[in-house]
Amino acid sequence: MVNKILIANRGEIAVRIIRACRELGIRTVAVFSEADRNALHAQIADEAICIGPAPSKDSYLNVKAILAACEVTGAQAVHPGFGFLSENADFAHMCGRCNLIFIGPDPESMELMGDKAKAKKTMKRAGVPVVPGSDGEVKSIEEAKRIAEMIGYPVMVKASAGGGGRGIRKVDSPDKLEAAIYAAKSEAGAFFGNDGIYIEKFIANPHHIEVQVLADNYGNAVYLGERDCSLQRRNQKVLEESPSMLVTPELRKRMGEISIKAVHACGYKNAGTIEYLVDENGNFYFMEMNTRIQVEHPVTELVSGIDIVKQQILIACGEKLPFKQSDITLRGHAIECRINAENPKYNFRPSPGKIESLHMPGGPGIRIDSAVYQGYTIPPYYDSMIAKLIAYAPTREEAISKMRWALAEFLVDGVDTNIDYQLEILKDKDFINAKYDIGFLDRKDFASRL
Repeated sequence: MVNKILIANRGEIAVRIIRACRELGIRTVAVFSEADRNALHAQIADEAICIGPAPSKDSYLNVKAILAACEVTGAQAVHPGFGFLSENADFAHMCGRCNLIFIGPDPESMELMGDKAKAKKTMKRAGVPVVPGSDGEVKSIEEAKRIAEMIGYPVMVKASAGGGGRGIRKVDSPDKLEAAIYAAKSEAGAFFGNDGIYIEKFIANPHHIEVQVLADNYGNAVYLGERDCSLQRRNQKVLEESPSMLVTPELRKRMGEISIKAVHACGYKNAGTIEYLVDENGNFYFMEMNTRIQVEHPVTELVSGIDIVKQQILIACGEKLPFKQSDITLRGHAIECRINAENPKYNFRPSPGKIESLHMPGGPGIRIDSAVYQGYTIPPYYDSMIAKLIAYAPTREEAISKMRWALAEFLVDGVDTNIDYQLEILKDKDFINAKYDIGFLDRKDFASRL
């Protein structure tokens, strides 16, 4: 077991990792940008070191500065959290060359699953259902047109190295294909440094279901049920829940077992998430694999009783999984609302600034993962999420009720938030009856109700 871990991240996930390390008796090193000098993660870690100016490229994406911080502080391992360098295989390789443990999968698995086109081919060979489309990257407009005609419109143009909803275009007819490809390639090149694209059949009104997996270095792997992440606005997740009301026990078992096949097919180790599109008939198709901890991991922790972040650390340090699949029991229902500093009335405009007053809800079954405090100034340089509010109860009906009261008690002055927007979702009859899919939020336009 290591005795000191550097956390190459910021915000609530850095705080979350620090807390897991404390429980394991491991000292922590926080890195921070100049804009985050007063951030909570920098204040509560055992040590903190500045790694550069506010822009991410000069700080949280500055590999040399992070590796130098490891050397200066004597950290033996790096936890990348999510975002930033968490799925950067080159960074994982460099950690290995510097004799640092990278708390995540092997770089080879990251490279394979990080290329969405190659990942799809690997899953197809392993017998994992995939969405009909190109077998790899599309090399020309002519090839794209042939594939689109073969699988039928509408189709999705997707960035091979994509994520976070970037580099994705829906195409309804042949005359719009070429423009969509150029737009997707331009966006992908700007955000990921890779403008490769592939084409998939558009699945109408699916659910976005993801399966949480854990795999150790000794061939042991388990799945921890599923999360329904269909409530998205412009491909960005807003609210997640576990279990999914669409997934039956039989479908859960089938998806879980297929996910374990996917894990073995790419030699995956540590925590990961297999994402699927699932139609109303229970047909499911592999979409991608996230080779890191997910933002929405708390809902799975609450229904499974397993601390996923602690397991990440233990696996990276060579420990075997302390449980097998037959030991995993899912209980109750959990819902997570992402609380963002943004104004839904003005097209979700980010709202950085000073939090003048703050009251966070509490009580049985309420969990908050956050890094903000009264008097904290939210910087304009990073993601607008300021907290994750999670409600857990024996039933979905109780979890919804508990979440509604918690949102009503969540008071923030000084910046705009999406709390009222989340409340509108929780009060909607279709949501209450679990009648939603991946296009639900874009169709409903809850912002206009505020």
